[in-house]
Amino acid sequence: MKIVKRYGLLLLVAVVVTGIWAAKDDFGLGRNMEVMVNMMRELSLQYVDEVAPEKLMAGGAAGMVRNLDPYTQYMSESEMEQFETLATGKYGGIGATIRMKRDSSGVVVAQPYKGSPADLAGLKIGDKFITIEGEDVTKCSTSDISSKLKGTPGTKVRLSIERVTTGKVEEFEIERARIVIPGVPYAGFVEEGVGYIAHNDFSDGCYDEMRAAVERLRQEGELKGLILDYRDNGGGSLPEAVKILSMFLPKGTEAVTMKGRTEQSKRSYVTETNPVLPDVPIVALINSNSASAAEIVCGALQDMDRAVLMGQRSFGKGLVQSVLPLGYNSYLKLTTAKYYIPSGRCVQRINYSAHNDNSGRDIIPDSLIQEFKTRNGRKVYDGKGLMPDVETSPEYISSFAVMLYNMGYIEDFLDGYVRRNPNLEVDNRTFSITDEDYEAFVEFMADKDVPFKSRTRAALDALKRDSKDERYDAAFAEELQQIESKLKDSKEDNLRTYRQEVCDLINGDIVLRHNYYAGVVEHNLVADSTVMKAVELLGDKARYEKILREQDTKKN
Repeated sequence: MKIVKRYGLLLLVAVVVTGIWAAKDDFGLGRNMEVMVNMMRELSLQYVDEVAPEKLMAGGAAGMVRNLDPYTQYMSESEMEQFETLATGKYGGIGATIRMKRDSSGVVVAQPYKGSPADLAGLKIGDKFITIEGEDVTKCSTSDISSKLKGTPGTKVRLSIERVTTGKVEEFEIERARIVIPGVPYAGFVEEGVGYIAHNDFSDGCYDEMRAAVERLRQEGELKGLILDYRDNGGGSLPEAVKILSMFLPKGTEAVTMKGRTEQSKRSYVTETNPVLPDVPIVALINSNSASAAEIVCGALQDMDRAVLMGQRSFGKGLVQSVLPLGYNSYLKLTTAKYYIPSGRCVQRINYSAHNDNSGRDIIPDSLIQEFKTRNGRKVYDGKGLMPDVETSPEYISSFAVMLYNMGYIEDFLDGYVRRNPNLEVDNRTFSITDEDYEAFVEFMADKDVPFKSRTRAALDALKRDSKDERYDAAFAEELQQIESKLKDSKEDNLRTYRQEVCDLINGDIVLRHNYYAGVVEHNLVADSTVMKAVELLGDKARYEKILREQDTKKN
């Protein structure tokens, strides 16, 4: 994401309103801008109820970009602050995520970042905020408390906290700091000689984190193969992506090219340093949520035959956004170009330009998909994201288990669990709750409402309704009754059917409470079938080299 400084829009509007227009003789643009300003004035002055100009501006701006693409957005000052946090991974605060308790009885710590002021002060997951600077915040929303906790690094904030472990209220004075959310939360060896790096986003500084992770692996042992995990990485900074590619590709390699309507939007990026790992075999993991800068890195590695891609087809975001100041601390995040990886292909999946003929947005049809070549001459294709060299099936978790987690039942159960087990030691790779622990959870859930309906139950209910409407209910009555008798999907049944998935979520949350997010990543590696397949491939040198030498990717 690049930031472009461009001022003068307010002056431009003023010129239009006074009837003077001299920008490239574009009468249509000037006329429509004048109409919009006049409309805002009349609405502001004559609408039956008073309307804030800011509300009109926000609505008008949203309307202007509604039929373009989802990445082009008007951003107010507050929205820009949120965007900068996402783009840079940095903010001033105590360094903890927060959440509302399931019963809306208050806001609690969801996760203190390792080494942050909140962590060093001793705040734990589940600790409840009572006051901030002497003000009662037990009825405040998460956004209110978040804004109170954030502030200039070096300033202090006074808190009273109800501890999850004891129920007692304790006082804290925490000095705010510049909080950096890690883009590379974990690096380690999954097997002798095979390193693994989880890369979550392309916020500013993630190259330094990646470089440090690689150096740490090299210091810990011989690095014979490397797994780069870009699953669920939604992208971010393009320059950071190019710097990361410089660790693996020869100096001077054209990593990505941008092309837009204006000359300013056209640019090529090349790697500028000698690679740190020029020859170590790499498997890069992708899935349907790998997008943007993640696709640039993985696509360039694939096009240069530098890595085998494994997983599922990527998201397919080949668009580049710039952020343009509009004045008065408001901004426009604007799609200004498409990017093209070394083979010359663009991975963009959706044709947003379809708005020009009012036909909506369309997936690029197969007839327009073009063939390209990697450095070794393998066939790859544009228009639908990145197709992996080795496909694996996605691993899904049951919607029942997800519902338990999202409703806060697991967190509430674990608040009591940590009180009962204050001295619990957790090994990231081997920890698991006992059978007795799970039975305690089942008992905890006995009086809890879970509004879950399985897809099978929903389909059966629909079939019963349709058969009744179409007067087949009598003919199908016996069969439908047999199906219903076999369908065991009560809450108690589901707690047994999906025990493993629920246990996995409980185990992960316990690891998080003891060993932070990096511990959760390490914990999940043990049962990650895609990672294990990557390890197996890196151990089969002949197969790995054959893929990079001659295997084409699928077109569809």
